[in-house]
Amino acid sequence: MNTIVSQTATVRPAVELASLRRRLASMLYESLPTFGVGAVIWFAPLVALGTGFGVSVPGWLEWLSLFLVMGAYFVFVWHRLGQTLAMQTWRLQLVDATTGKAPSLRQCMLRYALAWPSVLLILSGVGVLWAAYVDRDRQFAHDRLAGTCLVFDPPRLVKK
Repeated sequence: MNTIVSQTATVRPAVELASLRRRLASMLYESLPTFGVGAVIWFAPLVALGTGFGVSVPGWLEWLSLFLVMGAYFVFVWHRLGQTLAMQTWRLQLVDATTGKAPSLRQCMLRYALAWPSVLLILSGVGVLWAAYVDRDRQFAHDRLAGTCLVFDPPRLVKK
C-alpha cells in the first residue's frame, strides 16, 4: 500500500482523487456497456412481449423497469467490485469518501438514485462547472451527497 510519512511520523494511505477529465471520459465510455446491458436485459423482453404476445407495456412502466434494471447493474457492480468495466479501463475505483474502503450498499444505492439528476446537470454544463470550480475536491454532486468518491489507481481494497 502506498503511504506517505509526514514530519510528525504519522502514516496515512495515499490516494489520488480521479481527475475531472478522467471521470468524464469514463462516463462517456460507460454509455457503451450500459447500452448493451439495457438492450439485453431491458429492451429485448419488451420487444418479445410486444411481438410475441401483443402486449404493450405502459410508458411509465418501461421507464421504471429501465431505472430498476440499470440500478441493479450499477449498485451490484459498485458494491461488489467497486468499479464498472469503464471504470476499470480508466483506472478508477469507487470508495467511501471518509474511510477509503469499499462503499456500503446504502451508499451505492444513494449514489445511483442521485446520479440521474446529476447526469442531467453534467450534460447541461452546470454539473461540470460545479465540479471544476465550486466543490473543494472537484467531486460531482451525487458523489458528494452519497459520501463516495472516485480515486485513481488505488491499492486493492480488502473485503469487509
